[in-house]
Amino acid sequence: MHGFANPKRFLGLAAWLTPLCLLLGLALTGGALAWGLFAAPADRLMGETVRIIFLHVPFAWLGMGGWAAMAAASLAFLVWRHPLAALAARAVAAPGAVFTALCLATGSIWGRPAWGTWWVWDGRLTSMLVLLFLYLAYIALAQAAAREGVSARIPAIFALLGAINLPIINRSVVWWNSLHQPASITLGKSTIDPAFLAPLAVAAFGFSLLFGGIVLARMRALLADAQADARLRRQALEAA
Repeated sequence: MHGFANPKRFLGLAAWLTPLCLLLGLALTGGALAWGLFAAPADRLMGETVRIIFLHVPFAWLGMGGWAAMAAASLAFLVWRHPLAALAARAVAAPGAVFTALCLATGSIWGRPAWGTWWVWDGRLTSMLVLLFLYLAYIALAQAAAREGVSARIPAIFALLGAINLPIINRSVVWWNSLHQPASITLGKSTIDPAFLAPLAVAAFGFSLLFGGIVLARMRALLADAQADARLRRQALEAA
C-alpha cells in the first residue's frame, strides 16, 4: 500500500480506476433503483413510501463511511506523513457532506408520512445533522490551511476528533428513545425482507462505487492543483 503513496503510481492507478468506478456505479445504481422502484413490492405497513429506502440507507451509510475514511486517511498522514493521505481526506469531505445532506433530506421526506412531521430532534437525526456540520467545518478548515500554507496536521486532527460522532450515530437509537427505527442490519442478521434487501445491497454497492469514483476524480484534481502550485513557486524562485 505504501507504493501507492507515490503520486505517479497513484495517478496511473486512478486513470483507469476512476471511470471504471463511475460507469459501473451508474449501471448498478440505475439497475438497483429500477429494481426497487418497479419490481419490489409495497411494504405491508409503510406502503409505497418504503421505496425511499434504496436512496436513504446508502446515503446514510456513505455519509458515515466517508468520515470514517477521512479519519483513517488523517491517521495515516499523522503517522506516516504521506501527503496523498491528507489529499485523500480532503477529497472525501465534499462528497461525504453531499451524501450526508441527501441522507437528511430523504429522511425528512420519509419521516413526513411515517411520523407525521418532517423533523424531530431525536438522537439519530440530531447526530447526523452534527455530522453534516462537521463536514462543513472540516472543508472550511482544510481550505484555509491550504490557502494560508498552514500544516495539514490541523484538519487531520479535527477529522480524528470528529470520528467520535460516528459511534454516537450508530448507537443513538439504543441509547435514547427515538422515533427512528432500530438498526435493521447488524453483524450476521437482518430484519429486512429479502425482496427489499437484495436491491438495497446492489444500490449500496453501486453508490459506493460512485462515491469512490468521485473521490478518485477529486484526488486527481487536487493533486494536479498542488503540482501546478509547486511548479509556479519553483518558476518564481528561478526568476527571482
